[in-house]
Amino acid sequence: MLHLFHLEYILNKLLNAAPDVSDINMTVGHPMQVESGGELLPVFFQPEIRALTAYQTEALALSLLRGDRHLMNTLMDTGSCDLAFNLENRARFRVNVFTQQGRYSIVMRKLENYIRSIEDLGLPSIFQQMAKEKNGIVLVTGATGTGKTTTLAAILDEINSAQAVHVVTLEDPVEFIHSPKMSTFNQRELGTDFRNFSEGLRSALRQAPKVILVGEMRDRETVEMALSAAETGHLVFSTLHTVDAGTTVNRIIGLFDHEEEKLIRVRLADTLRWVVSQRLLPKIGGGRVAALEIMGASLLIKDIIANGEQPDKTFYGAIESMQPLGFQTFDQHILELFKSKQINEETAKTFSSKKNVMNRGIDNLKALAGESVYELDALSLEPPEEEEAQRAAQQAAALAAQQAQAGPPPGHAQQAHPGQQPGQPQPNVAGTRG
Repeated sequence: MLHLFHLEYILNKLLNAAPDVSDINMTVGHPMQVESGGELLPVFFQPEIRALTAYQTEALALSLLRGDRHLMNTLMDTGSCDLAFNLENRARFRVNVFTQQGRYSIVMRKLENYIRSIEDLGLPSIFQQMAKEKNGIVLVTGATGTGKTTTLAAILDEINSAQAVHVVTLEDPVEFIHSPKMSTFNQRELGTDFRNFSEGLRSALRQAPKVILVGEMRDRETVEMALSAAETGHLVFSTLHTVDAGTTVNRIIGLFDHEEEKLIRVRLADTLRWVVSQRLLPKIGGGRVAALEIMGASLLIKDIIANGEQPDKTFYGAIESMQPLGFQTFDQHILELFKSKQINEETAKTFSSKKNVMNRGIDNLKALAGESVYELDALSLEPPEEEEAQRAAQQAAALAAQQAQAGPPPGHAQQAHPGQQPGQPQPNVAGTRG
């Protein structure tokens, strides 16, 4: 098995292999890889490691687990386990060790050494209002790796800077360490400090917190405990792997039986304060930028949650109409990113929620900028060669008409036909025989 100093040497080399490394990937049959700017790049170790073997990935995995019996049992029972790893004086990682085809693979997500504030992340000022909520549920959603944990850490840091409250976090694993400011933080880790999120949340309610962070709402029991916590005056933050705000509401409701749907809708309408959904888009010139969908608890949103969407009442339409309140759809924000030239047209269309809305928005922006919206040649119904022949025929006809109108050139005498009187027109002799 690798010694810890070998692992630290390897990780340092990988971090130095490219600028802004966000992830490290170790898979059998491939070289070690780092993700930079959204792309995986190979890192070669000479002469030992050019393509990882099953033995090498297993040795790396065991070195990361450091003999933790709980993690070992979880890996054996479920096929994967999560942990945090600290590379001293350099970086912290969120690590997932998992099996594929009977062999170990490792993915390591690099965490920031410091917590970036709402301002540092360039988040809208509405996020400061989220930090000031006194109760209810605030959800941050999106695919894995879109920055949900980073956003939540920024909101909790805002609370830490402004409020003297007790905050309990339930994480898998603990990623950002919140240093004492005004708030008191107790950060608990799944597997080490509690067995599952619903059990940890039940315990948290007896620990007198004002704010609770639940790493992820994975099941019905956790959602029900979060609803109960919000109803009893706690502010609950959590995450879901959903693509937008409307899908988030429907996913939560879908965890419950049909007979319970009406009651859950009413409870969710009363407790849900904000839903933020995130997507990371490639920027022009490299790097990535976050696109955000933001939905708050307006009266219209509460009504849609309680009674369901209708053709004339949808989450998308409600969010779109409430932009002055700080709400925004993905498409509205993506258009802003396109307008400010942070992303290109192809990226805007690819990551949009409604393609027709995005196409119309881009055309409007182009028209306002004086750019051509349509290619006129593309509107022609004629093939190019037929169109050219038609144009040539029209030009020839126009020239013939001009010549006929002008008459014969001056001084040109017209020869009379035999037997023709002067001034009489020439007879048509086509087809006559001599």
